[in-house]
Amino acid sequence: MTWFLACETAGPPVPPSAVPAPCEGPVCITCSDQAVRVTVVALNPDGTARVDTGVGEEEVSVALVDAAVGDVVLVHAGEAIAALGPP
Repeated sequence: MTWFLACETAGPPVPPSAVPAPCEGPVCITCSDQAVRVTVVALNPDGTARVDTGVGEEEVSVALVDAAVGDVVLVHAGEAIAALGPP
């Protein structure tokens, strides 16, 4: 499906100049955030975990990853997005 056809079927056409550029470089231009490496300290039954950030502890969601206590996970916006395993 071409870009124009996809835009027509989804609604009124959007000129190419109005389409945002893809993210390039080390940081996304949309949010400028990066994932942070943290260590899982405890898993909670509600799909969250207590993690050590290196400067304190925080609670994050681990619903998207398979993590265990002691694992290093990458967290973005309070959500673990990758489990790297033990340090």
